[in-house]
Amino acid sequence: MIRKHSATLHGHRTSFSLEDAFWAELKVIAASRSMPLAALISEIDDNRPAGSNLSSALRLHVLAWAKAGSSDEKSKT
Repeated sequence: MIRKHSATLHGHRTSFSLEDAFWAELKVIAASRSMPLAALISEIDDNRPAGSNLSSALRLHVLAWAKAGSSDEKSKT
């Protein structure tokens, strides 16, 4: 299910829509990096390409994280 979420980024309130699975993975990523979820979202927002939306940037970040993890698992075998 897609849910609306909101966050304060650089002092400005913003909202974005994400599926529950992406939201859960963002929390896992933030925890694995020992950083607050808001800081991770800010970092992704700061690094997204101009003209792209935050929801898409968050999904792509999760995808890249998952792909990198699966590459790490393959190299261990």
